[in-house]
Amino acid sequence: SPDDGSRSDRAPKIYTRTGDAGFSSTFTGERRPKADRIFEALGATDELSSAIGLAGEFVSEKGHTFVEQLHKVQCMLQDVGSNIGTPLSSAREAHLRRTSFSEKPVLELEQWIDSYSEQLPPLRAFILPVGGKSSAALHFSRAVCRRAERCVVPLVQAGEADPNVAKYLNRLSDYLFVLARYAAMKEGKEEKIYVKPGP
Repeated sequence: SPDDGSRSDRAPKIYTRTGDAGFSSTFTGERRPKADRIFEALGATDELSSAIGLAGEFVSEKGHTFVEQLHKVQCMLQDVGSNIGTPLSSAREAHLRRTSFSEKPVLELEQWIDSYSEQLPPLRAFILPVGGKSSAALHFSRAVCRRAERCVVPLVQAGEADPNVAKYLNRLSDYLFVLARYAAMKEGKEEKIYVKPGP
């Protein structure tokens, strides 16, 4: 019968059970403990993309034109993950061709940063990560991005990931910061300045 579970065209199950013993596979097929720094970096990158996705929903509701940029960033983070998950020590030439990460996305982020920075008032004090839902969500994404970068830097220093991946995350945090300020400005929200509490 159609419901007996024997059909070959059934969708694959979401669970595989292959990680139940605490190990997972890199994109090169190498088995490593789930606590390995590669999986830590992959997890932080995934969390970053999710945080940006949430920010994108708030941004979209407000009609901001940069929502497509955020979507492009999420696509780039998939490529970041491919590079991180392909440790150079076990990668074959075919792996490297498919997962290399160029400097081009870094330069694009710099162009975006410059474009928004030119429209913002100069920053003369520390600001708090607030300024409306769009801005706050972008600030949160920036903080997650910094953590992802901290996870990736040791991989780059060990020669396991491309230096452009760390550069991309570094510029991305700057982009998210500038974008958070820009969103607050466009929505007419006040930037709250850090004030040292009294005694």
